Amino acid sequence: MPVTWFALACVCFMLSPPGVSVQHLEPAIIMKALDALHSRISFPKLGDPVPAQEVLDNIYKSAFRAADHAVLRPWRFLVIRGESRARLGELFVSAASADRPDITEAEKLKLRNKPLRAPLILVTVVNPREHPKVPACEQELSAAAATQNMLIAAYAQGVGAMWRTGSMAYHPLVMAGLGLASHEKIIAFVYIGSIDSAAKNLIEADLKAHFRDW
Repeated sequence: MPVTWFALACVCFMLSPPGVSVQHLEPAIIMKALDALHSRISFPKLGDPVPAQEVLDNIYKSAFRAADHAVLRPWRFLVIRGESRARLGELFVSAASADRPDITEAEKLKLRNKPLRAPLILVTVVNPREHPKVPACEQELSAAAATQNMLIAAYAQGVGAMWRTGSMAYHPLVMAGLGLASHEKIIAFVYIGSIDSAAKNLIEADLKAHFRDW
């Protein structure tokens, strides 16, 4: 089977709903797997509307094809949209104010606006399980791999996405406010929405500088 058709079959398998054949997919919006892997970029400026539920389900399903030692699925995802974004902004303000009581109103406004940069945010939460062969650090990497899969699935469907963290991702008040257990961590805030800016041209990587025989 030629590489291009194999790649197309891979992405169709990953993105298509059960029972939907390759022929029923929209070729204009579903990229070949290697094209998406080789060209994916982040989009910091995202706008309305929220992607259709079918598109979101394709993104969600891609997480479960991440490398996952022992198939623990050591992650969960919080979906934040609509008014919940404003609540997240207030949580950011509360956390920052606890650290710095003298925080300015301008700084508070900036924090409140952070979750409004996209119509939907997925919060990747690693939920490590006790396992004799899979340490917690591997499970965190698996949650990160699941996040990367979702970024690629979004890009393959023409949806913009941006992986963000920052100090709020590690703040105990934010983690508590989002309902995390004491053993859980935030891996990413994935901002998702319609692409609202031109694609950034990235410099082609020098493979020889990063891959060497040993």
